[in-house]
Amino acid sequence: MPGLLRGVARTAAIAGTATAVSNRVSRRQAGRWAKQDEEQQPEPEPAPQPVAAAPDTSTPDTSMDQKLAQLKELGELKSQGILSEAEFDTQKSRILES
Repeated sequence: MPGLLRGVARTAAIAGTATAVSNRVSRRQAGRWAKQDEEQQPEPEPAPQPVAAAPDTSTPDTSMDQKLAQLKELGELKSQGILSEAEFDTQKSRILES
């Protein structure tokens, strides 16, 4: 019987040590991955300058053409990822209200 208890005690000690080592390795590796993620994240780009509304001209056709040109430019900026959805909506509202 003493040999059986000694074997159980030894197994418990080995299992406990293995668990402790495994946890320490996991925490260390998670720290390394977090550090790598921080290093790889690009710097945030500065916010783009708002598109200025064109001055109103005397003829309605020219004014509409200018609005359409500005809306197309906004669409291109949004598709390139320069403008966010909220910025796009704000600028579109300004153009259409002028």
